[in-house]
Amino acid sequence: MTDSAAYQLAQINIARMLAPLDSPQLAGFVAALEPVNAVADRADGFVWRLVEGDGGDATTARIYGDDWLLVNMSVWRDPDALHAYVYGEDHRAVMKRRRAWFEKPVDAMTALWWVPAGHRPTVAEAEERLTLLRLKGPTADAFTLRDRFPHPAAG
Repeated sequence: MTDSAAYQLAQINIARMLAPLDSPQLAGFVAALEPVNAVADRADGFVWRLVEGDGGDATTARIYGDDWLLVNMSVWRDPDALHAYVYGEDHRAVMKRRRAWFEKPVDAMTALWWVPAGHRPTVAEAEERLTLLRLKGPTADAFTLRDRFPHPAAG
């Protein structure tokens, strides 16, 4: 295994709902979950995503003890693979509608960090990384797509 293959990129992103998940206001978001997750599952560089419950998604996961925050967590080969998915046509189409479903963030809502290949992060681990990013800004321990840090083996 090469040094770069020894690490993969974990990501957490959260969003505060404007209404309950089963409300008419969030119906468009709920309808888009399965198709956009399927695009991620097929994306080059996709490794894993958090799934809880029977819905095939992570809508039952909670972070910061807040029932209004939705969690999306996944692992990717590298930042370029994640970037290609996030800014790809299918995901962008859903992102354009996010203000109808979610509050405008005031704090960092996305954090990235390197994990050993095969590691599957927990929500508690992701909460620690997101909190670290909020407190210290981008560091090698928690960063963003805009402010990237190399994997640990890169020196």
